[in-house]
Amino acid sequence: MVRTRTRKVKSTGRFGPRYGATIRKRVRKIEELSKADHRCPQCRQYTVRKLSIGIWKCRKCGYTFVGGAWQPVTDAGKRGLRITKQLAEQATKE
Repeated sequence: MVRTRTRKVKSTGRFGPRYGATIRKRVRKIEELSKADHRCPQCRQYTVRKLSIGIWKCRKCGYTFVGGAWQPVTDAGKRGLRITKQLAEQATKE
């Protein structure tokens, strides 16, 4: 009989003692981040799920969009949106 030991290691308990603690911690962090509740940029509901690497879909409104591999909006993406908004504001002022 195989006992699962997942109190501390959570989803990476399936690896057992293999691969090393640091790698298992990284995998756990990535899995928790990608499986967490994410907000849809269109309908603002927490119903976004990952279809494949970088492709996300809202289960409520059906909105499909691209994002990061592990989360729908990355830090670089946020920076890009902020810069785009600033440039758009400057263009409207002129």
